[in-house]
Amino acid sequence: MSTDLPTARLADLAAQAEVSEATVSRVLNGKAGVAAGTRQRVLAALDLLGYERPTRVRQRSAGLVGLVIPELTNPIFPAFAQVIEQALSGYGYTPVLGTQMPGGATEDELVEQLVERGVTGIIFLSGLHADLSADPGRYDRLAGRGVPFVLINGYNERITAPFVSPDDRAAAAMAVRHLRDLGHERIGLAVGPSRFVPTRRKTEGFLAALGVPEGQEAEAEAPVRNTLFTVEGGHAAAGALLDSGRTGIVCGSDLMALGAVRAVRQRGLRVPEDVSVVGYDDSELNAFTDPPLTTIRQPVRAMANAAVHTLLEELAGSPVHRTEFVFQPELVVRGSTAQAKR
Repeated sequence: MSTDLPTARLADLAAQAEVSEATVSRVLNGKAGVAAGTRQRVLAALDLLGYERPTRVRQRSAGLVGLVIPELTNPIFPAFAQVIEQALSGYGYTPVLGTQMPGGATEDELVEQLVERGVTGIIFLSGLHADLSADPGRYDRLAGRGVPFVLINGYNERITAPFVSPDDRAAAAMAVRHLRDLGHERIGLAVGPSRFVPTRRKTEGFLAALGVPEGQEAEAEAPVRNTLFTVEGGHAAAGALLDSGRTGIVCGSDLMALGAVRAVRQRGLRVPEDVSVVGYDDSELNAFTDPPLTTIRQPVRAMANAAVHTLLEELAGSPVHRTEFVFQPELVVRGSTAQAKR
């Protein structure tokens, strides 16, 4: 075998990629006859074992694809970005990340920069499309410039585009059912600003699961507190919910849930013995929080891959349904929920 990796052991690479040594050899030597998925596994094995890729296996970029995300402090956004970038790279595209930060570039400014760089398409994650107070015309104008795009999280019927979303209504209802099964009767929701589509959907699913008729939430002792999708926001919302005697708190994000746990402890109470807390997103760090956080897991990998495949279909000239593709979340039970006190 002739490769640029004299120190690489074929057996190690083959074991890591779960392929034969002959297949590894073909990939390293740039030979044809290897399926794209298999080739990607071998390249991933090279990366994981710390070997530099031989020159002959480095792909020429098929084009640039922009990824616009709100920020990197919430672990769910880097999780999406990682899967999206991995998927794009696997198809030969070069991802270009545009991140919004407080006081930094706006979404419109990031889009302009990406278009100027000649991106072939853009994937938006939790962008202005999810904000019902924002002007949806910006996306019509982008489409008019011939730039295909896909939108993740926050379906907006005023925008004609492919959307990829988790079922936020089902997620909130799932959390309520879990707490009710544990005997909790007074359950509250700590969630983000009401102008955001995911907030509205979570609220709808939450109230429906509680049996609160639409439009009568004010008569239900304010079980919903709108605040920011942050630790501080969760802390503030949880304080108000504890004041109203809630023993179970459903949160709109894992960061909010961590804030809720802090608020419970500041009252001299315990999680989960006195108050149960459910998060939303499921960061890989949740298993290591104190207590490990019960949460609703977004199907990040499935959603991210769907967004990439939809965009690539459009780039290839295939007809794409400009509708919403909805993915089911999953309840992950850990240590922040327990039987209600009697």
